[in-house]
Amino acid sequence: MKNEIHKSGAAGAVYGLGFVGAAIYFISHSATFWAGVLGFLKAIIWPALLVYAAMKNLGM
Repeated sequence: MKNEIHKSGAAGAVYGLGFVGAAIYFISHSATFWAGVLGFLKAIIWPALLVYAAMKNLGM
């Protein structure tokens, strides 16, 4: 019998908490329903937005 140990549980928890926080932030700052929908979509891809902004500010 093969044992597999996955050690990425903490990363999933951090992403999940980040998703919830980003969703609350983006949706609470929206003025219309569709801006709220866009905010939810932004909450899904917030890590990519974060890396893009970091690279842009670092001049890369």
